[in-house]
Amino acid sequence: MNARISHRWTPIQDLPADWKPLESGELRALSQVWEEQRPDLEDKEALQTFNERLRREWAIETGILERLYTLDRGITRILIEKGLDASLIPHGSTEQDPHQVVDMIRDHRDVVEGLFQFVKGGRSLSTSYIKELHAALTRHQDTAEAVDTRGTALKVRLLRGEYEKLPNNPSRPDGSIHEYCPPEQVASEMDRLIELQLDHEKASVPPEVEAAWLHHRFTQIHPFQDGNGRVARCLASLVLIKSGWFPLTVTRDDRDRYTGSLEEADQGDLLDHVRLFASIEKRAFVSALAIDREVRGRKQVSQVIQALRERLEKDKEDLKRKWELAKLSSRKLQRLGLERLKEIEAELKQEIGKVEPKYRFFVDDELPGGKRAHYFRHQVTETARRLGYYANFREHRAWTRLVLEAESRGEILLSYHAVGQDYRGILAVTGTFFWRSATEEHEAEVTDVTPLSDEIFQVNYAEPSEQVEKRFRSWLESVLTKGLDLWRRGL
Repeated sequence: MNARISHRWTPIQDLPADWKPLESGELRALSQVWEEQRPDLEDKEALQTFNERLRREWAIETGILERLYTLDRGITRILIEKGLDASLIPHGSTEQDPHQVVDMIRDHRDVVEGLFQFVKGGRSLSTSYIKELHAALTRHQDTAEAVDTRGTALKVRLLRGEYEKLPNNPSRPDGSIHEYCPPEQVASEMDRLIELQLDHEKASVPPEVEAAWLHHRFTQIHPFQDGNGRVARCLASLVLIKSGWFPLTVTRDDRDRYTGSLEEADQGDLLDHVRLFASIEKRAFVSALAIDREVRGRKQVSQVIQALRERLEKDKEDLKRKWELAKLSSRKLQRLGLERLKEIEAELKQEIGKVEPKYRFFVDDELPGGKRAHYFRHQVTETARRLGYYANFREHRAWTRLVLEAESRGEILLSYHAVGQDYRGILAVTGTFFWRSATEEHEAEVTDVTPLSDEIFQVNYAEPSEQVEKRFRSWLESVLTKGLDLWRRGL
């Protein structure tokens, strides 16, 4: 009996004629901030180190996504920080030979570095270059998984840099078949992919839109026996690098959303795939902009003087004024957040107070520079740590909270603060839920600090305030819904 087809192959489709709604205005503004500040950072050792570590992370995670090897988070972090060395992988921490694992990771790292050289050389994308990418990515991979006519899994010799010769349609967990491009159609489909991509360059399609489109359409063709995901992420990264952005670093934490957005794109909806790519690039931009301008460690006298001169230059009034715009936006958002929390407070008193009069709800806040602005340091720094950035309280610090007091007391905290040790006009808003309980010594103990979003809400000086406020209202509803649900389930 023939297996059910869950996804039937069709020739790749161009972008919709009206692709404008797919564009991320937030990312556009953030990239503008990066373009303005990158010249000040490019010669700094800290940025060079950041780029090296980002490329190592790309190299490691792209193989983990493909399940070529397994590495826990601790070992991954060590390899990113210290370098790609097999001796850093303890015995028994991976199912494969550590040397083989590192060889594959180095292949990936060499390829992502080669993408930058490709861009510098001014070359245009071609099918021959895509085959070069595949051969380089699989240099230390000898076999690919296949299924024979009886449905038995087996390993076959990998054809490096060559299109597949036989159909390669994987079975899904429910037994259905996902069809990819038939081998006899691959060459013509790849030619069309390149043709459309060059047209998009001429039309100035935004990087995140083009990267998502090119990535998805390539995976629909699926031209190679194995390694198609790695090649697809290279092609997306190439688009982003050409625009002065960062390689697309999809990690194991992105896996579920990544596969889900690809499935939605298979059904003709590219929006979530674009949003995912925009979110990943935003993560890289915020991290890069948070780099401390001054190199750590010992410096020569001339270096100290140079750093001082640069700091004074950055203190010029025009730039300071520009950065102040982010603080003004943050203050507007705090007012919006306060208004929404007060609405919820009133609704809770009206609806819950009727049933449980002893429950107590109240809202309060603190403006930047206020006497209580330093409150909640632990909750905010823990949230920042989990979201992967440095919370700077020196430049800007304010908060608003909703207290939910029943048998136990929960709090939803909105924190407004700067990002990075050296303020560059990027502010964050985070949502955090936590419980507060009395100890035997009658002191208040904070427990179960939980971030209410997967990433920070970033505010920068380049994005129009109306656009920021629109994003904030949507983000805030999601945060408050999750916070109230955590409180409800904890009662």
